[in-house]
Amino acid sequence: MTEKFDSFDLKILAELQANGGLSNQEVADRVGLSASPCSRRIHRLESAGVIRERVVRLEPRALGLDLTVLIHIRMDRHTPERFAQFESVVRGYPEVQECYLITGQEADYQLKITVPNMDEYQRFLLTKITRIDGVIGVHSSFVLRQAIDTTALPLGYARAASS
Repeated sequence: MTEKFDSFDLKILAELQANGGLSNQEVADRVGLSASPCSRRIHRLESAGVIRERVVRLEPRALGLDLTVLIHIRMDRHTPERFAQFESVVRGYPEVQECYLITGQEADYQLKITVPNMDEYQRFLLTKITRIDGVIGVHSSFVLRQAIDTTALPLGYARAASS
């Protein structure tokens, strides 16, 4: 992306990363702009694809989702068609929060899933993941504690607008 950001853009992004539910007026007040220019900037950032979406983050344990699992998956073939087919299938599984095509491991994919318990994980693994065409290996790691839990990106690396 060739988008350049000034200090107001970066402040707006920081505020929205911290709380995507803020109203335009609340964002404007926090970054030192009036409502109209703030709204225009937010719209520009959305149109440019910098702000992808605004979501509500839920507490998994409050919903009875007590088990988070990182799953490494090995595929039989490394073809665009095989990868596209796998990604299409797992995109339909609500248990999957993240799916990465990775390198540097024996695995081709890493999934992050959340389920209520080990029984449900076993069901998910045996009735869904291992049934996907091309999956030839699965290695699971169970999350004991989530030491960092953020969706915020490090804005210090964003390209500054030239003065």
